Amino acid sequence: MALDISSLEKAINSLDTLIQKTNDNEFMESLDVTFRYGIKAGVIQNFEFTYELCWKFMKRWLEENIGKIYVDGIPRKELFRLSYENKLIDNVQKWFKYHKYRNLTSHTYNIEIAEEVFEVSKEFINDAKFLLERLKEKNDF
Repeated sequence: MALDISSLEKAINSLDTLIQKTNDNEFMESLDVTFRYGIKAGVIQNFEFTYELCWKFMKRWLEENIGKIYVDGIPRKELFRLSYENKLIDNVQKWFKYHKYRNLTSHTYNIEIAEEVFEVSKEFINDAKFLLERLKEKNDF
């Protein structure tokens, strides 16, 4: 059964659009500090829900294609390993890192942590896009 990945695609596009805006130095410098921080906070929130959708779609794809018995109740790290073995992602260690930073998002009141999560979000977007493309390619297996 094919997965409806439209929500994942929309989330990735939203995150990508915000990241592109933050990479526009002229635009960012035209904003005062409060608005710059607000945009970065938006990136962090988009990272949070896009990450959540990513691992949930990995899980759904694996359930449909290798069987629920292999996926139900497994730790997130094992889910990422299975996703790697099934060529949905190309680097398990990066996904471990994204998981760590996703858990830090509840601490974004700390400016240093917020900056770290913001920077990781810029790296994450490419891996999320990779996952999306792999899901599209393998969606009807």
